[in-house]
Amino acid sequence: MLNVRFSGLLLAALSVGAAGCASHSDYTKAARSALDAGQTNDALTRYNEALDVPNAKQLPPKIGGDNVLFILDRAMVLQSLKNYELSERDLSVADKQIEVLDFSRSSLDDIGKYVFSDSTGPYKAPIYEKLLINTMNMVNYLAQHDLEGARVEARRLAVMQRFVKDTKGSSAALIAPGSYLAGFIFEKSNDPDEALRYYDEALAQQPFGSLEPAVVRLAQKSSYRTPRIDAILKKYAAQAEPSSAATPPPNNPNNSASTATASPATPAIAAADQPAEVLVVISYGRVPAKIAKRVPIGLALTFASGALSPYDQARANRLAAQGLVTWVNFPELGQPRGEWGSAHLAVDGSSRVIEQALAVDLEAKKAWDDIKGSVVASAITRLITRLVAGEVADKASGGGTLGTILSLVTQATLTATDTPDTRSWSTLPARITVARFTIPAGTHWVDLGARGRSERYKITVRPGDWALLGLTVLR
Repeated sequence: MLNVRFSGLLLAALSVGAAGCASHSDYTKAARSALDAGQTNDALTRYNEALDVPNAKQLPPKIGGDNVLFILDRAMVLQSLKNYELSERDLSVADKQIEVLDFSRSSLDDIGKYVFSDSTGPYKAPIYEKLLINTMNMVNYLAQHDLEGARVEARRLAVMQRFVKDTKGSSAALIAPGSYLAGFIFEKSNDPDEALRYYDEALAQQPFGSLEPAVVRLAQKSSYRTPRIDAILKKYAAQAEPSSAATPPPNNPNNSASTATASPATPAIAAADQPAEVLVVISYGRVPAKIAKRVPIGLALTFASGALSPYDQARANRLAAQGLVTWVNFPELGQPRGEWGSAHLAVDGSSRVIEQALAVDLEAKKAWDDIKGSVVASAITRLITRLVAGEVADKASGGGTLGTILSLVTQATLTATDTPDTRSWSTLPARITVARFTIPAGTHWVDLGARGRSERYKITVRPGDWALLGLTVLR
């Protein structure tokens, strides 16, 4: 009879383990491997399968849960395939579901986090992910030449930035590429005040030389000023003196006389002779995905130093000293892809300067380092809870051999369901770069490249026109 009971309990524990051992990163591994190999269409198929939809035109009936992350991942794959319309839809849908602060957690979610796994509750995005939803969607709208939709997305970014400033401080809210793109959107929408405000925010994060001519040009139409803007105007005023008026400003990354509108002293140009302006956004690589990690409890206690309560710290130390607890399961960041890569740009065969807007992989690591101690502390707390549950099962059974078996099976069952939370937006690019240049009206060839992928655009522009060219390489 004892053997029958033991077999039944063991089978139950193994059944729970089989159902609960796969993490989010396990479900996305095949898609990420396809991206590693440059098989973007195959990756799209994998994400559609994860969403249980026949193709990328379809959304699943249920948007929440892990599906919202699959939708975010698919959105970037669609952007890589230049399907900007569907990418924009996916990002817009996901944006409504993703929260930075999780106000929807129920008591059941909290119990699940404490006893079972951090992956039982709604996904809580780090700040950089939430802000980059709007940033990458602005790329989608601009690629479609949709300024109206782009302005809506820019205002969503502004709302989120204000929220982050109020709760986390100004340094956490100003992500350079989002502010750069928002400034471009309002510049092309003939709103110089808003454009200058966003450009000033971008310049607070990165010294974009490509923004200086636009700042000088917009300052002629706006009274918006900051110390940064004043410094740029002063520098360009000095360069406009007669001795240097015939040459382009030395810090102009376009290195082209076609940006003569950069100087306040530049005469007005006839409409028919106005150059067109092209903004290029090249994103490449991928941020590190989260992976499940298993470490000895002694090392885990080092990671969680300062995050555990004194009571749990003492219990964990006592259990470790007794040899009753050996391993702790928790999520960890893997390695980013493409962080050491570079992008290239040529216009009509002539190379142009590219500026880095954001190292997203470094933002991801910084955000993870900020919470790692708390995550490991939660894993240790769950481990202690499993042991206590086993002890309760032992006492409830009256001890003896059966009590020992019940205790072990209870702990094994809870361990099997303790799947580290490896959820993240894993198709975010590791690096985002920008370039900006003016060209005469007419037809031109523009070559973009990154991470072994090159594309050639044939573009025809009218006087005073603008365009965004994008390249997203997720390998």
